[in-house]
Amino acid sequence: MPSITITPDLIVFVPLALVAALSAIGVVALKNAVRSALCLVLNFFTLSALYFNLRAEIIGITQVVVYTGAIMVLFLFVIMLLNLGAPQLLAEKKDLKIGAGLAGGVILFGVIAGTIFPPLVSVNVIHAPTKYGEPATLGHTLFTQFVWPFEVASILLLVGIVGSILLAKRKI
Repeated sequence: MPSITITPDLIVFVPLALVAALSAIGVVALKNAVRSALCLVLNFFTLSALYFNLRAEIIGITQVVVYTGAIMVLFLFVIMLLNLGAPQLLAEKKDLKIGAGLAGGVILFGVIAGTIFPPLVSVNVIHAPTKYGEPATLGHTLFTQFVWPFEVASILLLVGIVGSILLAKRKI
């Protein structure tokens, strides 16, 4: 049986991965929308810390700025505007979707665990290139190899913004 070398990266990774997994479960399991959103914020921060641990700084910064900064503020505003509290418990018949969701979750967990754990038996370490994750490398790749998909995505975003402005203006 191969031995796993304890490295500082592994010491940082394991608690962060545990917090990320528990906060992801909290997003789904908590009934209060505000607490669920706060678990999502914690999950976003731990994911960005995992990206920094993997030395992908630009992805970690993007995770904090875009998801934690912008999208979560939007989620919290919607929760506050809709005044979402704890859901009302109804004494109606049992819903089959809960059992089907649990069964699907157990099957998905088994598939993912079967994919992850066999590689631990024979460890093949793959090292990333030296400049992996740096903003300069990402920018160079984005604006040389992927310039057309980048421009198409920016045009689609611009069309979406103009369309949403026109729809909002029309209702006034």
